[in-house]
Amino acid sequence: MENTTFTPEAPRRRNAFKRFADKIAVEQEPGLTTAQLMLTNHDLKPVEPERRQWGPWNFVGFWIADSFNINTWMISGTMIVGGLSWWQSWICVWLGYAISGFFICLTGRIGAQYHIGFPVVARSSFGIWGSLWPVFNRAVMACIWYGVQSYIGGRCVYIMIRAIWLSWDRNTIPNTFSENSGTTTADYASFFIFWFCSLPAIWFPVHKIRHLFTVKSYVVPVAGIAFLVWAVVRAKGLGDIVRQPARLEGSELAWEFVKGVMSSIANFATLIVNDPDFSRFAGKPKDALWSQLFTIPIGFAVTSFIGIIVSSSSTVIYGGAPIWDPLDLLEKFIDDSGSGGRFGVFVIATAFALAQLGTNIAANSVSAGTDLTALLPRWLDIRRGGYIAAAVGLAMCPYTLLTDSNQFTTYLSAYSVFLSSIAGVMISDYYFVRRGYLDVKELYDARPTSPYRFTYGFHWRAYAAYIAGILINVVGFAGAVGTEVPIGATYVYNVNFFGGFGVSAFVYWGLCKLSPIPACSDKWMEVGDEIDDLRVAYDADNASGTGSQEYVPGKGEKDVGRVV
Repeated sequence: MENTTFTPEAPRRRNAFKRFADKIAVEQEPGLTTAQLMLTNHDLKPVEPERRQWGPWNFVGFWIADSFNINTWMISGTMIVGGLSWWQSWICVWLGYAISGFFICLTGRIGAQYHIGFPVVARSSFGIWGSLWPVFNRAVMACIWYGVQSYIGGRCVYIMIRAIWLSWDRNTIPNTFSENSGTTTADYASFFIFWFCSLPAIWFPVHKIRHLFTVKSYVVPVAGIAFLVWAVVRAKGLGDIVRQPARLEGSELAWEFVKGVMSSIANFATLIVNDPDFSRFAGKPKDALWSQLFTIPIGFAVTSFIGIIVSSSSTVIYGGAPIWDPLDLLEKFIDDSGSGGRFGVFVIATAFALAQLGTNIAANSVSAGTDLTALLPRWLDIRRGGYIAAAVGLAMCPYTLLTDSNQFTTYLSAYSVFLSSIAGVMISDYYFVRRGYLDVKELYDARPTSPYRFTYGFHWRAYAAYIAGILINVVGFAGAVGTEVPIGATYVYNVNFFGGFGVSAFVYWGLCKLSPIPACSDKWMEVGDEIDDLRVAYDADNASGTGSQEYVPGKGEKDVGRVV
């Protein structure tokens, strides 16, 4: 018989790995099971009263800050190029962002009422484990957008440096990148500087980062108005765009108008889904209502108007086609201005860089951090998730996506279809099926008795509705990328957000009527004001300030959980 000798190397390696995993784990509530460790941490639990520091003016500052960015500046230009007049495109912006503000308030109320973020809200509709797919979708898009917005911020840094040193020129600095890469050495260096200088902003917790948005809401609009005045004065007027009529008539004009409205909504689809990530820090639910409903359309419409007038003025200053990209116009200002003019360009470019930083933190870093936290809550918090998003944004080489901006925009618009289906299920679940009632503690419960566990943690009704909302737009999307499709499918795709949202919301509501789910109310009943400092461990004391909610699993919609 062959002699064997026991070697302790494998157990040692396992123990070393376990010690390392425990060392990097985030702080957790004691007494959690293994399943619960994959469902909760401090950043996923309901925000306790001490951190509910966002008042209505913080939301006003947040949306003023978010509205002033390069994408919003240029959005009307796309519609004017498509054939609309300037005032028609501006109405599209007003309508699109007013509708977006309405949807924002619908999803934001859930977070403001129960103080939970999007990943936890999604558990009530998609299931404890089924929510991971929509969360993963949102996290991927946030990481991609982080890289893209950082590269745009890098262009601001490029202009800032060139305003000081004219020798910082992409055309004269030796280029180490290939011609078809989409970038140059000077552009990439500027991108890296912006990316690196953004890292400290990720460190601050969400309830404190509101101060960044407050500063941006004062500084950036002032710089934008200064840019507007400067351009109009140089042009000695408003330019030709404000006198240019629409180039389309009849049904073509109507559908172009509809597409303009939908492009505004599509530009906001990601924020519609994850507004609970911010509204959960509201002191009171109404703090996140009117402040968002009115500030969103006003802020985005004003920014768009400034973009229209500045671009119109560029046709007089330089002749030819309007320059819709404000950064391209600032570069031209550098070339034909003295030291005083270059200082003005530097100040405006700095404000644009601050604008991109604020937008990136608001729309991408916090969102990605929250979503990645939900995917690996034992080891990730919002801060760590934000730095992972930053690393992915750098590694993905975002300039490669921008080499064909039209194609990139097409796919981003298509992605709003997926997000609209998620939003449809979430809103239908909260407002029409559960009537505002959530048993918050059970959203962190993986046991079979949990009303949100459904079938092995997945909710088949939600997924059926989600897929239905996507399918209605699939044929139209094929037409958007160049495949010949029936005209009816194109018309449906032109209203893709409404189609995806409406179908998924209706199908979910219908399926829940035919096959009722537990923990619902037959009347409107929000119990978020019961939440104080939630303890989710199964043996936690029910007198922890949350209230204990009882329900009968498997019963119908009228078996309401009651607070005792």
